[in-house]
Amino acid sequence: MFPLNLPNLLTLLRILAVPVVVVALLGETPNGDALAAGVFALAALTDGLDGYFARSRDAVTTFGKLMDPLADKLLITAALISLVSLNRLDAWVAMVIIAREIAVTGLRAIAAERGIVIVASWLGKVKTVLQIAAVIALIAANPAPAWVDALVYLAVAATVLSGTDYFFGLRRRIEAERQARTKPS
Repeated sequence: MFPLNLPNLLTLLRILAVPVVVVALLGETPNGDALAAGVFALAALTDGLDGYFARSRDAVTTFGKLMDPLADKLLITAALISLVSLNRLDAWVAMVIIAREIAVTGLRAIAAERGIVIVASWLGKVKTVLQIAAVIALIAANPAPAWVDALVYLAVAATVLSGTDYFFGLRRRIEAERQARTKPS
């Protein structure tokens, strides 16, 4: 069992918000777009809050370390797939974003096996903000005006850049670690 502290509760609420967003978007829900946008925005807000509370209250848990990023990926992935099925988002855009998220998760697992912790970079944080803004805009503005399309492409660019940054950053750290081990003392 895991400790049910405030950060973990916020993470669980974010996971529970995922089906609400999907049903509001894909179901015959009255004012579904507004409901989906609002729930998505609130769920995204909990992402920043749970990390803040975990660190400030010394409430970091193994559950939180594992489930917080998973909750983020579930929320974004479910919204992207729903938007693709509604023909509001090109499938290739969703695939680029989802593939990056899976790849970075894999990189973090490889790094963790080597005792390396990959913290979120400023590029990763910009990527997250742009993805959240793009999803909210795609949900709220139907049909999407040109500024929403520009926001989506900006989110894709930040997604690719931050993924590349994670890859090469990890590669440099692993190489530096390898060199440090082979250096004579």
